[in-house]
Amino acid sequence: MLAQLAIRDIVLIERLDLSFDAGLSVLTGETGAGKSILLDSLSLALGGRGDGSLVRHGEDRGQVTAVFDVPAGHTARLFLRENGIDDDGDLIFRRVQSADGRTKAFINDQPVSVQLMRQVGQTLVEIHGQHDDRALVDTDAHRTLLDAFGGTTEAAEDVAAFYRAWKDAERCLKKHREKVEAAAREADYLRSSVEELETLSPRDGEEEELAENRARMMKAERIAGDISEASEFLNGNASPVPLIASLVRRLERKSHEAPGLLEETVELLDGALNQLADAQMAVERALRDTEFDPKELERVEERLFALRAASRKYSVPVTELPALAARMIADLADLDAGEEKLKQLEIQVAEARAAFDVAARSLSEKRHNTAAALSAAVMEELPALKLERARFMVEVTSDPGSPTADGIDAVEFHVQTNPGTRPGPIMKVASGGELSRFLLALKVALADRGSAPTLVFDEIDTGVGGAVADAIGQRLKRLSKTVQVLSVTHAPQVAARAATHLLISKGPSAEKTEMIATRVARMDEAARTEEIARMLAGASITEEARAAAARLLAGNG
Repeated sequence: MLAQLAIRDIVLIERLDLSFDAGLSVLTGETGAGKSILLDSLSLALGGRGDGSLVRHGEDRGQVTAVFDVPAGHTARLFLRENGIDDDGDLIFRRVQSADGRTKAFINDQPVSVQLMRQVGQTLVEIHGQHDDRALVDTDAHRTLLDAFGGTTEAAEDVAAFYRAWKDAERCLKKHREKVEAAAREADYLRSSVEELETLSPRDGEEEELAENRARMMKAERIAGDISEASEFLNGNASPVPLIASLVRRLERKSHEAPGLLEETVELLDGALNQLADAQMAVERALRDTEFDPKELERVEERLFALRAASRKYSVPVTELPALAARMIADLADLDAGEEKLKQLEIQVAEARAAFDVAARSLSEKRHNTAAALSAAVMEELPALKLERARFMVEVTSDPGSPTADGIDAVEFHVQTNPGTRPGPIMKVASGGELSRFLLALKVALADRGSAPTLVFDEIDTGVGGAVADAIGQRLKRLSKTVQVLSVTHAPQVAARAATHLLISKGPSAEKTEMIATRVARMDEAARTEEIARMLAGASITEEARAAAARLLAGNG
């Protein structure tokens, strides 16, 4: 239920903090005191249309905060969790309206879209008046209300699930049929391409591997000549090694003839011989390492050319050739096995359609039975609401040839306001005042089914009085036993039945005395008596009016 409402700088409201109780609460006051502003503020907090003109004159922005006490499993909490919004504790809706027209929405201090705020708000509060009979305007809502009354909401959800399964199966069939037809048109191309790609047999990473081998062999080819020349110099006929070795031997033989003169030279030349021997072995190793088969280089280059030619032909990178081959093979497989798979999918579509048809027909039968019961329940409420000559009918039209996720039924509320007149859709036949009373009768018939936990009725008693106003008060009181009811009223008979009575008035602003501000006060018993006496008598409150007000309150206590 709505627990608190805080309004800051909205039209005539400067600062207002209200708390609400369960049961029936009424809001009364002189015309122009600001009752509609209060409802506009609540609507704004629920995702209603914003407007810079709502901001109080002289202020940059206004703000409305609505706090709801909601059970753990309520639809609003599930909706918030699905959208990643924390739903611990009370649900706090906050709307900030700037004077320049911009608006911001928050739920539990998390920024949300106005659309999400509106969707969640609709599960918490319904605002109804002579010009806002939402449950009666939308014929889709008629079907929803009928299902709620008949207890077929879960069956309707099952029908919707069967419908989605059927349509999903149809989409799969259509997609596969298009794929097979496209493959059939390209069958020859596919077969030749698959044959070519299977012959080519590209591997993942093959291009990079071949390119690396090619680069290595080409590099080896470039330096192999220099290494061969070095090897020839060190190991061939022109090698200096034999000459140096001969020289060392001669010097060794002469060294004893001149002690201390040639030993160092011999030692250095001997070391040089060792270094040259090492160089000979290193050159031989390098020469072996640079050895490659020229035919292998040719084979690598041919393979690269073939891969890149296929890449150009099929307009894909070489790296994607294996995947392309797999897709083409799969397409051919689909083509070869296409007719069999098409038959399987057609069977699945037929089975899904049959399951939907069974569920939809069963739901339709229940709806037809429920329609008569709902019509009778609403009709019982009409006489006391001065609609004793009217008839309320729930028209269920079934068309198995036009199925939807809602089944095969179109549901619409029809009325006949006077005998002899032609029945028709309720929004076209009923007047504004009649609409409000039909809506009230419908809500009473539905009781705690198909309703938001808080119902707001805006002056639905306009233009009626006496017994009819009392009947409206009785039904609002009855509704308030299952849901929270807020009613803006001019009828003392309605006001007297409230558990909570709020008086709306306006006067000088507490902060700016030259400006007017709307105030709301919760009234005690004495104040209620005086207010109801005003509603009975008008500007001049008499003792008779006070006595009549006291009797009304006593009779409804």
